[in-house]
Amino acid sequence: MSILVQLTINGLIAGSIYALVASGFSLIYGTNKFIHFAHGAVVAVSAYLLYALFYNFGLNFYMSVLLTLILSGLFGLAIYRGVYLQLQNRKASNVILLIASIALLILFENLIQLFFGANVKTINYIKVSKGTSFLGAIITPLQLIIILTSVVLFIGIYFFTNKTKLGRNMRAVADNKELASILGVNYRRIADYSFIIGSVLAGVAGMLIGLEQNLSPTMGTMLIIKGFTGAVIGGITSVPASILGGYMLGLFENYGIWFLPSGYKDAIAFILLFIFLLFKPNGLFGINKGVKDA
Repeated sequence: MSILVQLTINGLIAGSIYALVASGFSLIYGTNKFIHFAHGAVVAVSAYLLYALFYNFGLNFYMSVLLTLILSGLFGLAIYRGVYLQLQNRKASNVILLIASIALLILFENLIQLFFGANVKTINYIKVSKGTSFLGAIITPLQLIIILTSVVLFIGIYFFTNKTKLGRNMRAVADNKELASILGVNYRRIADYSFIIGSVLAGVAGMLIGLEQNLSPTMGTMLIIKGFTGAVIGGITSVPASILGGYMLGLFENYGIWFLPSGYKDAIAFILLFIFLLFKPNGLFGINKGVKDA
């Protein structure tokens, strides 16, 4: 019983990170209808920004967190305005945008390595401490912070998308961009906001993973794969479904290593991704229309 509880807790911790990445990815995809793999670069850059602001510049930790969130949003906006929008203005296809997103991911991973080196970095602000026992399982204060922070943000996303004018406009653009434009919604402005908000969510994921684990220049690649897989499992056209898919992936991975060696954890994610892309591309809770539009 204690093993099951521990694996469930571990799955929720990993799922919280995956769900943050998946929700930002899905938010951007829903309003723009193209794959943004450079979202992984935003995750990695955000983690290294926190490290640089806190250690290299000696800023207060909470000020470093605030500046990292702001810079993450601006970074995402710069990627959209500086690359994707320029390509869209030249009538580039979604395939070209996909290739550009992969190129950006590789570019920024190499820039991280250039400026910070290939060695792993650690952010030791929240010291490793003895965990609390829960039903025979152990959870540390930092892991509890990861779960609670994610849940609070997801509740905030729900109220934002359902109770605010901007959130409703974003949903309208995601449902039907042309009709939303006829009704007076500025699509370009909504695209800007989607990249800002989605990138802030990626920034939170990057900081949380940086606080719990080591930083490496290529960390964004695996995290975007996990976030993308979570979004595909739940339904890439729906932010709530993507969040649920992220948690499901975290649980699947950790339950899987109950029967398989831990080295197969990443393989479980890839297998699930292939299965859903082949047999359920719309995800468990997705909408057919969104995938066709892609």
